[in-house]
Amino acid sequence: MDAVLSWARAALRTDVGYDQDLWDAMAREMGWAGTAISSAYGGAGLGMVELAILQYEQGRRLAPSPFFSTVCLAAPIVTAVAHEWQKVELLGRMARGEVRVAAAITGARGVPGCEGITAELTIYRSGAETFEGMAAGAADIILDPPSLVSAGRKKGVMSRIVANAAMGNFGWQLMVLAKSPLDVKDLGGKKVAITSAGSGSDLLALWTIQEKKIDFTRVPVGGGGLVPNLLAGNVDAAVVYSPLSFQIAKSGEARTILDYSSAVPPSLTAGWIAPDKYAQEKPEMVQKGLNALYGALAFMRGNKDATVKLIAELYEIPAEIAALEYENTIMKLETDGGMGAPNTLGALQLSLDMAKLGGMKDLVPAADIVSTQFKPVPTRL
Repeated sequence: MDAVLSWARAALRTDVGYDQDLWDAMAREMGWAGTAISSAYGGAGLGMVELAILQYEQGRRLAPSPFFSTVCLAAPIVTAVAHEWQKVELLGRMARGEVRVAAAITGARGVPGCEGITAELTIYRSGAETFEGMAAGAADIILDPPSLVSAGRKKGVMSRIVANAAMGNFGWQLMVLAKSPLDVKDLGGKKVAITSAGSGSDLLALWTIQEKKIDFTRVPVGGGGLVPNLLAGNVDAAVVYSPLSFQIAKSGEARTILDYSSAVPPSLTAGWIAPDKYAQEKPEMVQKGLNALYGALAFMRGNKDATVKLIAELYEIPAEIAALEYENTIMKLETDGGMGAPNTLGALQLSLDMAKLGGMKDLVPAADIVSTQFKPVPTRL
């Protein structure tokens, strides 16, 4: 036993921390490194029982090798979660003993913190409630329309838009039943469902009234009531947001008579917002938060399959509808985020002008709600 201990201790004191000759013999000569790796990637295609036997025997002999970290931990993780190109690149080399891999779990609940921060996500029921949460100190960075920032400053809630999130009404559509003969010009005197007064759907309805020179009755039915009331015939049309708009169009239950993403001139419809005090006292946290958010967006844009799966699970919708949400909403979001672009103030003012249509009169100028202090640098995920 003393000889075994001496051997193990000597191996641990080397630069690599294990017995290189032993590892070469196990991995390359006996093929143990590929024990539980699929034969499709050059492994033996065995399982956990075989791994357990080999690990048990090595433990009895205090064998100083990277077998456990590489073969027992890393290989199954790569097999379970890696992209196909990563599997092809890594698993074959691992099976041949050409690389050693360590598995690490960091951060809260094993989730690595982006930018060295750990964020807590709170989902509010509406934009107004989200803004109230920030005003009360319950949220540090929020996603909301510019009109709330402008109106809030008049009421003493001092915040600014620190990054541009969206420059359009993506996924928003004015819809009628598939069998309805109505077009936009026919809505005069009709009933059009919106979520609530002053909401995004209400602003788009008011824009339609002004732009198309028609007059209809706006009927507030709540977010959950848009589709049921349209399908039941309680209203003649509805301003519907995604992915609901994609879902009822795909099912053949309704059709679009006005696509707001292309009909309405580009305006800054949503931005990332932070209180002035928080941005002044903790600018590094705002910057890191924005970096992580735009890094997540970059990841979603570059990983369609994973993002579509996530959208489908979150909204409990079919994958084909989630794919439409991905193409028509996620892929249209702003990737730069900087508030210093030449067209930013004009797009922001257009957004505030639309808010005035909904009765929001006491608004500060666009220039007063913009912060150019931050420029997102997407975190590489």
